[in-house]
Amino acid sequence: MTHQAAIALGQSLRVLSEKPDDSAALVAADVRIGTHTDLAALREFAKGCEAVTFDHEHVPTAHIAALAAEGVKIYPGAEAILFAQDKQQMRERLAAMGAPVPLWRAVSSAADISDFASTVAQARGGTGWPVVAKAVRGGYDGRGVWMLGGLEAASDLVSTGTPLIVEEKVPLRRELAALVARSPFGQVAAYPVVETVQQDGICVEVLAPAPGLAEELAVEAQQLAIDLANELGVVGLLAVELFETDNGIVVNELAMRPHNSGHWTIEGARTSQFEQHLRAVLDYPMGETSLTAPAVVMANVLGGEPGGMSIDERLHHLFAEDPGARVHLYGKQVRPGRKIGHVTVLGDDMTSVRARAVRAARWLQEGS
Repeated sequence: MTHQAAIALGQSLRVLSEKPDDSAALVAADVRIGTHTDLAALREFAKGCEAVTFDHEHVPTAHIAALAAEGVKIYPGAEAILFAQDKQQMRERLAAMGAPVPLWRAVSSAADISDFASTVAQARGGTGWPVVAKAVRGGYDGRGVWMLGGLEAASDLVSTGTPLIVEEKVPLRRELAALVARSPFGQVAAYPVVETVQQDGICVEVLAPAPGLAEELAVEAQQLAIDLANELGVVGLLAVELFETDNGIVVNELAMRPHNSGHWTIEGARTSQFEQHLRAVLDYPMGETSLTAPAVVMANVLGGEPGGMSIDERLHHLFAEDPGARVHLYGKQVRPGRKIGHVTVLGDDMTSVRARAVRAARWLQEGS
């Protein structure tokens, strides 16, 4: 999807891919085979590039710093992306900034987790359980996150040796996301705040704009995202995943790349997040971020069980039934529960638009 945006800007992309059949490798002309953890491969890949950026946060921080020290324009930089890679570092920095974060603690034993639950109980009432444990590094789409109901579960998790932080279970109304972009020059652009709907730790729907969100809270969320982008020195996109609570907003996670909560922008915003990310890393002026319709809903297409009609047949029927549904399939191997594409629907009424998007995504997943 970034490649599609690059074409319109007159740019061409070089892609570092582990396999020639990875999604981006299927569409780019200049593909280099290698792994993002191999510094030598990264050095060779970066030769001749005007700028280097990422579609995930798993490139080792030290490798990013090494390339930057050698003169490669690599965005976001190591100093920024660290806070999307390391949840402990992120929580420490955000707390020091005074950003709204849940109660949390770095832990190394079941006793630490039990003590934290007692702290939560004193602050919030109740028993303090369950608590949310997160792997310090590497988690995504619900992986690396555990809901611990008591000491036995805490002991079992600690025994795996995974570096952990624990957080209070936030009594949330819903989840939101604030997406902003920032250029090296320091220009920022904010998209409308969206509601994200999670199922089994995976985002299944994004509603733009977040229905019923008070204007002052929306502005607060956008300003928080802008402040974080500036304070952390982000270049490119920053997605701030938020919890909306009875007492305001709380930061859940950070991502520094085009993000699933922004896929709706391809059709639903004047400038897609993919083009905006390219504008940022190339230090172009930011594009307009307003909505193209009063209601926009993106529904993720997850891999279903094998069998049934082909995806091409499903597309045929879907387009006949709903010509306005916009489909993006990623060319990924299908596995149950894996994100293999998304559908975006635009319109005037959020309820009907959402129903159409969910129905289309389910049809593509299940064929029924």
